[in-house]
Amino acid sequence: MEIMLAVLAGALVAAGAYLMMNGKTLPYLFGLTMISNSANIIIFASGRLTFGKPPLVPEGEKYIQGAANALPQALILTAIVIGFGLLVFALCLAYRSYYVLGTIEMDQMHSSEPGTEANPQ
Repeated sequence: MEIMLAVLAGALVAAGAYLMMNGKTLPYLFGLTMISNSANIIIFASGRLTFGKPPLVPEGEKYIQGAANALPQALILTAIVIGFGLLVFALCLAYRSYYVLGTIEMDQMHSSEPGTEANPQ
């Protein structure tokens, strides 16, 4: 199962990097989200997959053989919430930049940089 998760994380990183090199705003944001999700999968796989085991130790026992690790699950939940907030904020910025500049191409957004002309040609 860990090998399948490693392959999935690698595929998500490759697809995310490809989308980020596209040069457009929306594919860049979707690629960033894919890389964020692949990091969540890597954290999940590092916590050892245990099926049917509780993440909590019953009262009076010191250790349970093969108990699920609750820390990666908590980290992933936090990362999902933060990633969703980042995506919504970035989508709002992308919409505003399209509204003001009229393009989603990153190379054509020259008017937002200081010291450049609105029409560089």
